[in-house]
This record gives sequence, C-alpha cells and structure tokens, in this order.
Amino acid sequence: MQAKNGDNVKVHYTGKLVNGEQFDSSAGREPLAFTVGAGQMIKGFDAAIPGMSIGDKKTVTIPANEGYGEKDPNAIIEFPKEHVPADMKLEPGMPLTLSNQQGQPVPVVVVEIKDDVIILDANHFLAGQDLVFDIELVEIN
Repeated sequence: MQAKNGDNVKVHYTGKLVNGEQFDSSAGREPLAFTVGAGQMIKGFDAAIPGMSIGDKKTVTIPANEGYGEKDPNAIIEFPKEHVPADMKLEPGMPLTLSNQQGQPVPVVVVEIKDDVIILDANHFLAGQDLVFDIELVEIN
C-alpha cells in the first residue's frame, strides 16, 4: 500500500539545514501524524509522501519557496524603544513574543537595537532556508 493524498499518515523525521545543522526531529517522540495533501505540512514535505510505503525512508531537499517561504522584508518591524520596559535587557538574536491586533502571539527576533527603535524580525526562523528532511513512513490509515 502506497500513501496518497487524503491518507492519514504517521512519519518519523529529522529536519536539517543544508549545512547539516538539525532544527527538529521526532526521535524519542510519537511520530508526526497528518493528512497527506491537506495543507497541514509545508508544501515540499507534503509532496514527498505520496508513493511511499510503510517502512520506506527517503531524504528530500526542500527549497525555501516550498518550505517556509523567502524572507519577507515587510516582516521587519521597527518597534518604538519607549514601549519596552526599562528593566528589560535586549540583545541581538534574542527571541521575543509580541501580540498582533487580534491578541495572538507573534514570535520575533531582535535584529538590532538603535537609539529610538528596536528592529525586530517576524519572519519564521526557517524562512529563506532550504531544508533537508529524512523521512520514514511508519503508518497509513
């Protein structure tokens, strides 16, 4: 039996950057469950599953535009320094969470600290990156 769009599957995976740096893995956890072709996964990961059978393993390289997209320059935010608590010590590379107009959390990273503003990046941390996934299909329902 081969996986196809609409199947509920479970996979074990390891995600790495092209330089080999690992950013995520299901090792030691339950396998990742999702519906193939339902848009629950990044496009390139989803596209890798059809045709696989239980026990099959593969390595796929996913270009940024089929992963988390390219970096969006509009996601670079100038945040007024006056809105930051005086006792908060900020450093470039530091992760923070802001809230959007609907009150939902928006993860950002401090890029630069200027005299009157803080430059924040709200892009996904994997945006602009080509990704490599080792995938093993463990279940098809």
